[in-house]
Amino acid sequence: MKYIDTHTHLYLSEDFSNESDSVVRSAIAAGVERMIFPNVDLSTIDPMMDLHAKFANNTFVAFGLHPTEVKENWQEALEQICPLFEKHKCVAVGEIGIDLYWDKTFREEQISALNVQFGWAEALSLPVILHCRDGLDEVLEVIDNYKGNVPQIVFHSFGGNVVDVERIKKSGDFYFGINGVVTFKNAQDLRDALPSIGLDRILLETDSPYLAPVPYRGKRNESSYIPIIAKKVAEVLGVSEEVVATVTTANAESFFNL
Repeated sequence: MKYIDTHTHLYLSEDFSNESDSVVRSAIAAGVERMIFPNVDLSTIDPMMDLHAKFANNTFVAFGLHPTEVKENWQEALEQICPLFEKHKCVAVGEIGIDLYWDKTFREEQISALNVQFGWAEALSLPVILHCRDGLDEVLEVIDNYKGNVPQIVFHSFGGNVVDVERIKKSGDFYFGINGVVTFKNAQDLRDALPSIGLDRILLETDSPYLAPVPYRGKRNESSYIPIIAKKVAEVLGVSEEVVATVTTANAESFFNL
């Protein structure tokens, strides 16, 4: 079976040191033949592009400013990121969004930055990889009040419930990134929400090096663990792993125009 990891940070040197090449190869050997690297901040651009260059046939990149990196100088950061879309081929704007879990200090700046980057996605006809943590009200407000044509969106690392899914679907026909969280014992609400999402709107992801699935929970996550996530999704939805692999791969190809 062939899979696509639609969200992985295998380029992060503090987590993978000199192992980035080997973990990419391990993923390919596990059937995860394509991976998407979203940017985090200015400091992660070079290592991300370096790893992408080594595996140009298996990896794709996205640019954006992660919401936790939105500070006083957010406009300056965006000014440096924006030209990258002309210099490099990319498949999405991301990861961007709202994160009020750790700190609400820059709430308004996060909202402003999200609006600007929505504008990039619209202008470039690119989808958005959306990070939303304790910020669903704000994200839906941005979507519902956006003046242009709202770009296609994947709610990355979705961990919500049926009510959250219904609220999101009222704002648009969006996708949901499902990762190792779906295997966690305390994630029954997410598992209950999968039928409401529907397999046709699920993208598989790891968010590596974070959120490793059971039985690796608490350890470093890797893209090679995508089949574990697919197995749980198949179990919850009552379909075969082959069906999950086929449909989610097609979803990713369509969403990212691969």
